[in-house]
Amino acid sequence: MQRDRTLMPAEALRLAALGILAARGNTAYGALATEVRLFTASFGGSPVDVMASSIELLRFEGLIAVAEKAAEPGDAIVELTWEGRGELARLLNAPLKPTGAYAKLLIALKMRFLHLLPPEQRGLQYGLMAEALRTDLARLLDLRQRMADEHPDFLAWLDRDIDRAQAELAWFERRDTAE
Repeated sequence: MQRDRTLMPAEALRLAALGILAARGNTAYGALATEVRLFTASFGGSPVDVMASSIELLRFEGLIAVAEKAAEPGDAIVELTWEGRGELARLLNAPLKPTGAYAKLLIALKMRFLHLLPPEQRGLQYGLMAEALRTDLARLLDLRQRMADEHPDFLAWLDRDIDRAQAELAWFERRDTAE
């Protein structure tokens, strides 16, 4: 975690692996690693950056455990431990930065597993994500105002980003009031 308690890219792997186990139950180690890799790659996460801390580290930290041994290590069935559930809750409750290379991946991971939190914590997370988007939108609107004399292509691109941020904010605000 960074100083402001926001998630770092390497924590995406932890959130993905722990969330998959919490949502699905016991899973083969190899299948878990493959799903984490495929999901993070779909959001532009570099396998080298995201997989920097291996799933095996989760076992050494006591966050996952081998439930059933197998002849091939990838076929061993792993389960989420009590400590792993606590770490998953910590990661799901961590604030996010609305921008950056891994923001989309981390938001996608949170959204994928947010249902694992109690309703009151889920509502709080929707509110926090809405607040982060308000900050991002304010930054974009300020930039748009300061850059009003720039080339129309840049302004059109910036307007598209502003529209996206406004639509995402509206969606999170609706979710926040629905919880």
